[in-house]
Amino acid sequence: MHIPVRIVLVTPTHPGNIGAAARAMKTMGLSDLALVAPKHFPSEEATARASGAGDVLDNAEVTATLPEAIGDCGYVVGASARLRGSKWPIVDPRTCAESIWRHLPDNRVALVMRPEHSGLSNDDLGRCRELVHIPTNPEFGSLNLAMAVQVLCYELRMCQLSSSVASGEDRGVPFASAAELEGFHEHLERVLAAAGFLHPVHQKQLRLKLRRLFQRARPDHNEINILRGIVAALDPARYTDGRGSA
Repeated sequence: MHIPVRIVLVTPTHPGNIGAAARAMKTMGLSDLALVAPKHFPSEEATARASGAGDVLDNAEVTATLPEAIGDCGYVVGASARLRGSKWPIVDPRTCAESIWRHLPDNRVALVMRPEHSGLSNDDLGRCRELVHIPTNPEFGSLNLAMAVQVLCYELRMCQLSSSVASGEDRGVPFASAAELEGFHEHLERVLAAAGFLHPVHQKQLRLKLRRLFQRARPDHNEINILRGIVAALDPARYTDGRGSA
């Protein structure tokens, strides 16, 4: 049984981990792999470590940026070993799998990961609906990228085999895609900067908080269009470009 979840590896440095991740995916029924700016790919080592999952590597999408890899996804989950101070929704792998399956009927879903030595950046987090954390031994939490992929794919598989998924419950309106959300945030930040609300000194923190706010709201396509219309109506430029009075 196929699991239609995209695994996105951001800047993977070791080709062996890419191959091992592909193998982990295929054993659990996943095949949609995206690689963001991989250091070495294609690679003979990746193919060797894939051990029969070469088709997953052959069909992997390679992009230059994370927004390109998740642009068509309405539900994006980030996986990180680091529990940051920012108050982001954090769930364990089993809860994460259940949440993903609830949203799969109406949304493309992506699981985003970085190598263990770097972890997700704040910009990465700003593009995620929630964060999944694998609870490891606090005295030795060394879990490499391929191992993390295996754990999360296993939980997706187990959830698929449970009766709760087969019922097809919780169908609703699709969320706005990551590309639509990104367009809205860029629009909002541009207008807020023009209005003097977005100060350069505090810009990064405020941008992240605004993104977290709208990720929690989970707007759909129509709601994003409404928000874009509101932002456009409040744009100071519309009163100085001949369409209105200053």
